[in-house]
Amino acid sequence: MIRLNRLTDYAIVVLGQLAQLREIADSGDAKTAEAAGSKTAAALAQDTGVPLPTVSKVLKMLAHGKIIASQRGVAGGYTLSRDPKSITVAEIITAMEGPIALTACVDGAVGSCDVEALCAMRGNWDKVNRAIREALSAVSLQEMLAMPSAFEMFPVPSARRDGARPQ
Repeated sequence: MIRLNRLTDYAIVVLGQLAQLREIADSGDAKTAEAAGSKTAAALAQDTGVPLPTVSKVLKMLAHGKIIASQRGVAGGYTLSRDPKSITVAEIITAMEGPIALTACVDGAVGSCDVEALCAMRGNWDKVNRAIREALSAVSLQEMLAMPSAFEMFPVPSARRDGARPQ
């Protein structure tokens, strides 16, 4: 099964918070550093419910991937490096997990497999890997944030005080 690691999931959550701040800043009605799109690791941890050490690790990886920028000092914090429309899911995954590769032999890798000399599939995985990479590159952070949550799509019926089931 292909599964993203938990840090990648947390990265989307943290980036969602930074994207909201950028939206507020772009509206022009706020003047504080936070409203201008900058937020500290501690504030992001508090707002997302993700532990501070984990948020710090995620932020470091996202900064290394040039998805966010950091500013030190009193008014410091983290901001998106560019518009959420131009940040792709593929970029986020690559920043958090490394290159998108289904098998060790994709993209012409040599010496990464013990049976590569005998393998009839050698190179055939490139087509599948390319399709996955293209699909992930076609979805932006902005689109991820605009998708309805499961709670919006399937609302949980409210509980009734009298013990009767909702109709």
